[in-house]
Amino acid sequence: MLKDNKVWIAQNEAGENIYLLPKMANRHGLIAGATGTGKTITLKVLAESFSDMGVPVFLADVKGDLAGMVNPGVDTEDMQKRIAKFGLAEAGFNYHDYPVTFWDIYGEKGIQLRTTITEMGPVLLSRILGCNDLQSNLLNVAFKIADDEELLLVDTKDLKALLNYMGENAKDFRVDYGNISTASIGAIVRSIVALESEGGDKFFGEPALNILDFFTLGTNGRGMISVLDSETLINNSKLYSTFLLWLMSELFETLPEVGDLERPKMVFFFDEAHLLFKDASKTLMEKIEQVVKLIRSKGVGIYFVTQNPRDIPDGVLAQLGNKVQHGLHAYTPTDRKAVKAAADSFRENPAFSTMDAIQALGTGEAVVSMLDEKGIPTMVEKVKILPPQSQMGSIDDTKRNQCILGSIFYTKYANSHDPDSAYEFLQRRGIEAEENKLKAQQAALEAKAKAKEEAEAAKAKAKEEAAAARAKEAEARKKKRAAKSVGSSVAGTVGREVGKTVGSTFGSFGKTLGGNVGASLGRGLLSTLFKD
Repeated sequence: MLKDNKVWIAQNEAGENIYLLPKMANRHGLIAGATGTGKTITLKVLAESFSDMGVPVFLADVKGDLAGMVNPGVDTEDMQKRIAKFGLAEAGFNYHDYPVTFWDIYGEKGIQLRTTITEMGPVLLSRILGCNDLQSNLLNVAFKIADDEELLLVDTKDLKALLNYMGENAKDFRVDYGNISTASIGAIVRSIVALESEGGDKFFGEPALNILDFFTLGTNGRGMISVLDSETLINNSKLYSTFLLWLMSELFETLPEVGDLERPKMVFFFDEAHLLFKDASKTLMEKIEQVVKLIRSKGVGIYFVTQNPRDIPDGVLAQLGNKVQHGLHAYTPTDRKAVKAAADSFRENPAFSTMDAIQALGTGEAVVSMLDEKGIPTMVEKVKILPPQSQMGSIDDTKRNQCILGSIFYTKYANSHDPDSAYEFLQRRGIEAEENKLKAQQAALEAKAKAKEEAEAAKAKAKEEAAAARAKEAEARKKKRAAKSVGSSVAGTVGREVGKTVGSTFGSFGKTLGGNVGASLGRGLLSTLFKD
């Protein structure tokens, strides 16, 4: 709770209050401890205090027991004892509810939360799909092609359409983008189908989340507590952790630089934080470290919640200034190493052994170290955590639905819509290409038919012309033969008549000459006259 404009989180063994300073809240923090030691209570106390301060909060509800923040706490005998022990009544402690917005990637226990494939990017998408290095590189190529060809990637069907397009045109893309393996494309598409079968495709679509909606205030100026229902989502650990990492990245890329503020602009709690780093690639680890290191200058504080500090890589753990360590057990040599590592992450207090203290902590107890006014970690102290002011545990569906339907964001995100994106564009391109192909085939068939028709016409014409020429030639020969025949007949007649005349003149010798020789001379003469 708030006291003197500071986050009162616990009391030490001497009865002194332990505070988290608001201007140091963006230096990040760690809440660690074994199951059942009180991590959730600590998270709630911090989240309530930030909300009371007017700072929006985002947290993931893995077990469903954070939803109770929407209701005031319930007074019990145990609570009365704790209130009296801490002197909370005199400090103004009271039960009250908090402004809560429920979100859900699957749209079942909260307002539908979506983003687009483009906004997720190839690095985080590769992690969700479980891609190897070769497939991750191919996804990078896919996003580059989408940018170059101005293809909008909104949902999973857009991504599948793009990948299939790349496979079908691999030869054309090789020169500009390198070799495109159809086997790798097939593997990525299968991973997308597997994600869709788990309902993960619901996360990708429009309207996409506007990250600034997390910065709204509730009644009385309290910061809105955005609760992501993760009871189902946690079963897909890669989607869960990658989504939260994407959310942190969006905050980092969207918010302006503000430096150190009197209080943070937003506080982000990452429950089951070990999932973020599990099987993370080198590229992803570098991205996580960069975001954690630089996002504090954007006014955002990140608090990792996990069982053991060893779950957090050293490069990230070094950035966490405010630490709350609940109990850990050391049943094996490996456990002892884990406890020692946890103890070594604190500034030593000569009054006690931190390692022994961690193993002896009861529920609701912790060892803590907060940043002081100068940003220096205080010595570790053994403390008891304050109780929350809101309800412990889950809520019924009726109350949850009332909150969901009453949210100002419900109508904004309730109904999805499918914009004109890569899938539709490539589908049209395919239809146009098929139509053009059919048109080309039809034009080729028509040209072939026309050429055949023209060839047949030319052949018929040539045949007709040849027939006409033969007829003409036959006619000429016929006329020639007729003329020759007439000439022969006339020549014979003329010769005979000449012979007769000569015969009359020369007696019997002239007759003989006129009948034979005369006819022959006449035919020869006329033949010469009628010769071509």
